[in-house]
Amino acid sequence: MTKPTIAMLTDFGTRDHYAGVLKGVVLSICPDATIIDLSHDLPAHDIPFAALELAATYKYFPAGTIFLVVVDPGVGTGRRGLAAEAGDWKFVAPDNGVLTEVFHEIAPKKVVELTERKYARPTVSRTFEGRDRFAPAAAWLAKGIQLPALGRPVSDYHVLALPRPAVEGQALRGAVVRIDRFGNVVTNLDRKTCEKFATGPLQVTVADRTIGRIVSTYSDIAAGELGALFGSTDHLEFAAQSASAAEVLGVHVGDGVAVTRG
Repeated sequence: MTKPTIAMLTDFGTRDHYAGVLKGVVLSICPDATIIDLSHDLPAHDIPFAALELAATYKYFPAGTIFLVVVDPGVGTGRRGLAAEAGDWKFVAPDNGVLTEVFHEIAPKKVVELTERKYARPTVSRTFEGRDRFAPAAAWLAKGIQLPALGRPVSDYHVLALPRPAVEGQALRGAVVRIDRFGNVVTNLDRKTCEKFATGPLQVTVADRTIGRIVSTYSDIAAGELGALFGSTDHLEFAAQSASAAEVLGVHVGDGVAVTRG
């Protein structure tokens, strides 16, 4: 029998005990679980970033993987906790929009609110629901509990108003949605959308700079040059050779990007 897998994605960092204690709670309920650290170094409280990171990762995991996502600036408030099943995977997260991109790609089959107290720790901290509510729910799912056992079904879960590509006149317009640790500037323009917009050469404009060449990989970009390419998530991004394209361009998340026919 395959061991259950729980993949964790948080903004807890690794300096404090928070990420480690999530694992302790999981293993105390489901000792057979295999735990994967997707990342604990997401920008603090950045729900849109977490939603995009989750969407970039979940599809590469085996069917049945449970994703425990805790980026939760609303901890201790009235926001709900959720468990969801979408595609071949399950997700446990706060109801703050962190599942937006997954649900955009694959409509959820079931979503429930975490209301059944016997699948949480006896006392739920107002400041650490990741430990007391979310980690136990993920562990019980790994142990074989079915999603409806965790609580009542919901259909009004929170969804973020993330930017979507749109054709305006002669341009396909998008936005910068992520800047990775290498300074690569990732947009919300995926390859399929760009190819649908134009079958021939493309020109890309960002921060008032036009980049007329789309390359295949980073090494195709010469020293001192900026390049555009479709990265590992198949989204258009900007890169510089051994430098931060974000710093060279002076761009930030939310800045606009335009693609025109070359």
